[in-house]
Amino acid sequence: MTKLKKEHGLSKPNEENPVVRVAIDIFARQGILIVFVIFLIGFSLFSERFFSADNVIAVIRQASIIGVIALGVTIVVIGGNLDLSVGSLLSCCTVLVVDLHDILGPFQAVVIMFCAALVIGAINGYLIGYLKLNSLIVTLGMLSAIQGITLIYTGGQNVDIHNQTDTWFTFFGRDYLFGIPVPIFIFIGLGIITEIVLRTTSYGRKIFSVGGNPTAAVFSGIKKNKIVFSTYLISAFATACGALILGSRVMGSQNNVGQGYELLVLAGVILGGTSLIGGSGSAVRTIIGVLILSFIQNGLLLLSYPYYVQWLVTWAVIILAVWFDIASTRGRLLTSY
Repeated sequence: MTKLKKEHGLSKPNEENPVVRVAIDIFARQGILIVFVIFLIGFSLFSERFFSADNVIAVIRQASIIGVIALGVTIVVIGGNLDLSVGSLLSCCTVLVVDLHDILGPFQAVVIMFCAALVIGAINGYLIGYLKLNSLIVTLGMLSAIQGITLIYTGGQNVDIHNQTDTWFTFFGRDYLFGIPVPIFIFIGLGIITEIVLRTTSYGRKIFSVGGNPTAAVFSGIKKNKIVFSTYLISAFATACGALILGSRVMGSQNNVGQGYELLVLAGVILGGTSLIGGSGSAVRTIIGVLILSFIQNGLLLLSYPYYVQWLVTWAVIILAVWFDIASTRGRLLTSY
């Protein structure tokens, strides 16, 4: 049979050539990083500013808001679900903390904002974890509901902090520690904590179990509903942290400031290699995925490409990431059999 296949050219190249097989396997597993390196080399050749220290710091600082939210969504996705409500929740939380700043003071505003975010996260978690509703439908509906609540709360008006120079609230978005912007410390710090929780605690292992094989997890005594519920609380908390950074940086907010963030966040999670079917993922890789997306967009901006080109390239990179994920899972890159 093998001889017949060879005579008729039916054998696969990677079955005959170990080098080719290894190369394809590496590209399937690390292809998105290879593509990213190619982008970096290309941008650096055409823009001297791309690898400058100021630009690198600016990109990471800008990515911190998306990155912090993406860390929470990563936990939800590892648990086998989705959270598309984070964009509207970001708008709501940012508007709330900015508006209450002058009314109640910064500390009270921050506390109330985090409580409101956790309430919304608890609603999502209850509907999905305990009532077992579809996470895509629930969070998509919640996206619209939260945006409507935000518009009702603001009356369609933007909000601002009046005395922007005499408040410690600026610390989270504008201040520096050791010459590095505080948002970067928050982003990296939460990333480290998330990775430690996922890799070294029983709670983290339960999230992987619930997302990877929910039936086996239930028979192992894991309370799936509680785990799913808690992942949405974490996602809401992470979104509130993103709102804290955004509100502190801008010291004001539009009522739709978070519009589209859910897509950017999900793109960063996918680029990081977290599987949409659940059971696998990493906070560190999510950080890398968010940075990949941010540096590509920054490079296109430095090369004076229109904004819509960024969305087209983002789409292409996401498709590549999903393709590589499927290829690494199936062990095939270019074939469907």
